[in-house]
Amino acid sequence: MTASPTVSAANSLAPRDRTVILILLVATFVVILNETIMNVALPRLMSELHVVASSAQWLSTAFMLTMAVVIPVTGFLLQRLHTRTVFFAAMLLFCAGTLLAGLAPGFGVLLVARIVQACGTAIMLPLLMTTVLTLVPAQQRGAVMGNISIVISVAPAIGPTISGLILQSLSWRFMFLFVLPIALAALAYGARALNNVGERQRLTLDVLSVPLSALGFGGLVYGLSQAAGPAGLNAPAVIWPLIVSALGLTLFVARQLALQRTGAPLLDLRVFRFPPFTLGVLLMMIAMMALFGGAILLPIYLQTVRGLTSLQTGLLLLPGGLLMGLLAPLVGRLFDRYGPLWLVTPGTALMTLVLWQLGGIGAATPVWWLLSLHLLLSVGLALLFTPVFTSALGPLPMHLYSHGSAALSTLQQVAGAAGTALLITVMTGRIGALTKTDVALPLAQSAGLQAAFSVAAGISVLAVVLALFMRRSPAPAPAPHAEAAAAQVPSHS
Repeated sequence: MTASPTVSAANSLAPRDRTVILILLVATFVVILNETIMNVALPRLMSELHVVASSAQWLSTAFMLTMAVVIPVTGFLLQRLHTRTVFFAAMLLFCAGTLLAGLAPGFGVLLVARIVQACGTAIMLPLLMTTVLTLVPAQQRGAVMGNISIVISVAPAIGPTISGLILQSLSWRFMFLFVLPIALAALAYGARALNNVGERQRLTLDVLSVPLSALGFGGLVYGLSQAAGPAGLNAPAVIWPLIVSALGLTLFVARQLALQRTGAPLLDLRVFRFPPFTLGVLLMMIAMMALFGGAILLPIYLQTVRGLTSLQTGLLLLPGGLLMGLLAPLVGRLFDRYGPLWLVTPGTALMTLVLWQLGGIGAATPVWWLLSLHLLLSVGLALLFTPVFTSALGPLPMHLYSHGSAALSTLQQVAGAAGTALLITVMTGRIGALTKTDVALPLAQSAGLQAAFSVAAGISVLAVVLALFMRRSPAPAPAPHAEAAAAQVPSHS
């Protein structure tokens, strides 16, 4: 299937292929929306469920931890199982977890429900990306990847706004009961219309790789998530998990390299032999550090320094997420025509400039300027996401699609946790140092936020440098042992 880059990829795909991608887009939107819908509800949950802040935070920490453990396994699952099987497993887990959360009688059950939800969520994004890579010709992927960027950017942006609106007049349970019918509708539509994509391989799960992956990636995310405490990176709850993580990751990598010679690895690290993939992963990790850090720091600033309510905060940040979603299809079409360099370079420069400007905000900064900065940050990220996704995954041969998607998604989670931990640590450290010198708390909070944003700007300078090396990815070349699979027309049985 060939088409001019100016022709919409969606229009040139077969109807059943468009249906498959649409179903997965809707399902992924729902599960990612769920990730952020609880962010502004923690104070309400602490009050109604009678738990302290450190316990309530586990509703987010356990979710991130589960994602980091499950995503690396999806590379194997997507090769071993049919598309429909993986989709049903993901959505059934998510729906079951959502229903359990909506009916949870106490904190313990709610925490288990969030873990079940995370298991389903972890599978959906790699499934969507792998399916798009399999179905869409290389010269048209930018436009379709733009739709994936809509899912990634808009869903997290509207989550806090939706939960803020719900919490104004309804119980916190309705956050889950609102999502459940949409998830069930996506599941029902998928049961009727979703076709299998690609050819499955008869692989054997390496049992040893699973706990090593869980210790490595899970320990890293857990350790980083604990760095926001008073002791920062020096806390035993940070140091010991990071030590365990380093050991687990070392053994995991050694095991995967050994399995590449003797069998099927759980996560095929040969994806990093492709320079565009490695470059794209580095850029995406920096972007996610900026995005996650901003998503944490801006609400803290707006609510603690400026005194806005959770709903007002969500409404102020909503236009940026919507703008990112509106720009994503256009950026995808521009990528198909011009390649990544002329999009990613101004995107990273704009991201750096905005973070540097946020490093100067204070208690008297006009709200219109804050909104303008957030909109500009959203434009920069929109110019970045779609080209980087497409350029990173584009050169991979078909038999590595699922592993590339899993590796990229895993490192996004790790980068988000690392960015949040680093910036919160910088902020709290600066606030603590200033309050010891009798500086008023509001001034100390402003200074702490300024320091954190300045660090984020410094990190994003590296993204500007890396962006200069972005080029259009070459067509994938199948590995000798996978030529037959790579040449296979996608199956829809």
